[in-house]
Amino acid sequence: MSTAFLNDISETLTQIEADGLYKRERMITSPQGGEITVGDRAVINLCANNYLGLADHPDLIKAARGVMDDKGFGMASVRFICGTQDIHRELEQRLAKFLGKDDAILFAACFDANGGLFEPLLGPEDAIISDSLNHASIIDGVRLCKAKRYRYLNSDMNDLEAWLKQARADGARHIMIATDGVFSMDGYLAKLPEIRALADKYDAVVMVDDCHATGFMGPNGAGTPDHFGVDVDILTGTLGKALGGAIGGYIAGPQPVIDLLRQRARPYLFSNSLPPSIVAAGLEAIRLVEEGADLRQQLFENTKFWRAGLTELGFDLLPGEHPIVPVMLGEAQLAQDMAAALFDEGVYVSGFFFPVVPRGQARIRTQMNAALTRDELSRALTAFGKVGKDLGILK
Repeated sequence: MSTAFLNDISETLTQIEADGLYKRERMITSPQGGEITVGDRAVINLCANNYLGLADHPDLIKAARGVMDDKGFGMASVRFICGTQDIHRELEQRLAKFLGKDDAILFAACFDANGGLFEPLLGPEDAIISDSLNHASIIDGVRLCKAKRYRYLNSDMNDLEAWLKQARADGARHIMIATDGVFSMDGYLAKLPEIRALADKYDAVVMVDDCHATGFMGPNGAGTPDHFGVDVDILTGTLGKALGGAIGGYIAGPQPVIDLLRQRARPYLFSNSLPPSIVAAGLEAIRLVEEGADLRQQLFENTKFWRAGLTELGFDLLPGEHPIVPVMLGEAQLAQDMAAALFDEGVYVSGFFFPVVPRGQARIRTQMNAALTRDELSRALTAFGKVGKDLGILK
């Protein structure tokens, strides 16, 4: 390989590390859970998307293990060739019913779902208006589409309406508003009632990525539309967070939309089908969610306790009600130093910094889950207090 090419790559890596932005991975030697083992150390895990604590749930493990005797290990094909089993359609239909939609279509991940959504549905005569803090997968999916692109300031309804007017003035045939249901770095909820009202006023379609809400937000756990009691047109989401924490994404929506995506969504047409074990566990996860009001209650009790404890200690938190509770620190190196010091105290967290969040807004993003015990949370608060004082964050 070209020496000059490799030298350029090495210089880039050196600069990333010098800027305090280098990301390192720790090796977990246990199942995912409220407490995990990293190497030979037991630590309290506060940075997983395992909102309902289902990632190591025995019912999901049993379902995944048991289906392989009947359905095999992998599909070795894409869906339309020979990669569709009856359980794939069963899961799609269960998801659609759970989310209140006509149908759903499975993808390898929600990144693929968002990557495959926009291009088949919208052309150069159409427009997409996207929230400025949308997930990278929405941004990449929009880039693959020929529709005209507009971006509104995060959750700024005046700015959204201005762009809706502009898109109509520019002669857009169809307009789609795209937003995260929950903005994952902040824990903020999208203003879905206001977005729905504006969409109706300007005859626009509403698309919501609900990865950080499906399974636990709303009275039925069906996500941010359920939480607000509003209808949205197209939902994307994942099996990789609250619904078991493995992998797999989906799009749910009107039947014609799903039918067209099945014909033209490239990540669906050119990626292997989800393995039977993942599908069976996904079905079991939905069952647990539908019967799991106690898990949702525990999750939000943990969130309330955790947020109150951090506030009492004196940390700078972003306001909110979501189980994502960001501790704001400002500088990337401080976020990394705090994460390392907390690990030494038996608490596993990650520092988030540019380019994941804007420069100067580095943070520790803590996340609650239903499996965390009050004792674990109390010990974690003690660790946060000690490290905060050691690093000069707290007085």
